[in-house]
Amino acid sequence: MKFLFASDSFKGTLSSNTINRLLAEAASEIFPGCECQGLSMADGGEGTVEAVLGAAGGERLEKKVKGPLLEPVRASYGILKSGEAVIEMAEASGLPLVPNQKRNPLLTTTYGTGELILDALWRGCRKISVAIGGSATNDCGMGAMTALGIRFLDKTGKSLPGRGEDMGKVRDIDLSGLHSAVAETSFTVMCDVKNPLLGPDGATYTFGRQKGADEAMQAELEEGMENLCQVMKKTTGMDVSDTPGAGAAGGLGAALMVFLSARMKSGIDTVLDLIGFEERLKDVSLVVTGEGNMDWQSAFGKVPYGIGMRCKKAGIPVAAIVGGMGTGAENLYQYGIDSVMTTVNRPMALEEALSNAETLYKSAAERTFRLIRAGTGLR
Repeated sequence: MKFLFASDSFKGTLSSNTINRLLAEAASEIFPGCECQGLSMADGGEGTVEAVLGAAGGERLEKKVKGPLLEPVRASYGILKSGEAVIEMAEASGLPLVPNQKRNPLLTTTYGTGELILDALWRGCRKISVAIGGSATNDCGMGAMTALGIRFLDKTGKSLPGRGEDMGKVRDIDLSGLHSAVAETSFTVMCDVKNPLLGPDGATYTFGRQKGADEAMQAELEEGMENLCQVMKKTTGMDVSDTPGAGAAGGLGAALMVFLSARMKSGIDTVLDLIGFEERLKDVSLVVTGEGNMDWQSAFGKVPYGIGMRCKKAGIPVAAIVGGMGTGAENLYQYGIDSVMTTVNRPMALEEALSNAETLYKSAAERTFRLIRAGTGLR
């Protein structure tokens, strides 16, 4: 028997690596001599760089960049053995970098994310994937593009720094300074958010409040984004105001599409492609995946969905071990997940389940492999 383990982490309790170890221990007890392979997993959000480097190999680099409030921060990204760069924008421009009392998307910028992209270009990377979840920003990517050499000019011709409050001041865009390597580089945006740039479902009104924007700030940001969208259209001929995903990360998705010709792609699909998941399925008897809580949202770009769909295409069964099951978890059965086992084995408080996560997971893994062994004996 050959098993492949590819589970998302259980946030705050179990890492993918810990889950892989527990699965290998349980599988070896029930199927002595079995072959086990474990992959760290992420869906394009937090932990994506770590997961991809762990599975595909490469180097993690650290760089001092400007944070969301233009303060210096240490941010890291990965360069795979293939030479492709993988960047998490939250490393440089993420919400956790801004204290609660200072959260104000009029003042935050994606400049540091642009610096990470610039560093990857300088190191010769010509394929760059950018995960854009968890932002503290609502600058429509102005800051990131400024770091790459684009100048956003006000009515006097003066360059703007690229914060949220600057969007309404833009009257012209000078593309002449854009780093020359951009034209030679293929950019992929890891994003499962479908929000457009503008409107009630857009960047500002959907995500602005969690970044610190009150109603007055939201109105100012939306008006500024409308202005910038018109100037971008005048400069490049591209109108992305209604494009799905353009509103991700406070409009960074729009800037990456317009100025870097980036293509939007599901986070989990990008991760699976980067690690060569299909090649790892050769001779595999069963794949085990999972996540902390499985519900109807799991069918929208989460790790079990991505694993299930790839395995369904390859004709390989998939078992999921999860912390808990919510409404609609059964929907995953139509997406390649054959069974779901919960770690919680009796009524218990959430605190008890979290504090005993490793013991509960090991027990669930053993039950899963016992059922598989029983199944192999059925006529």
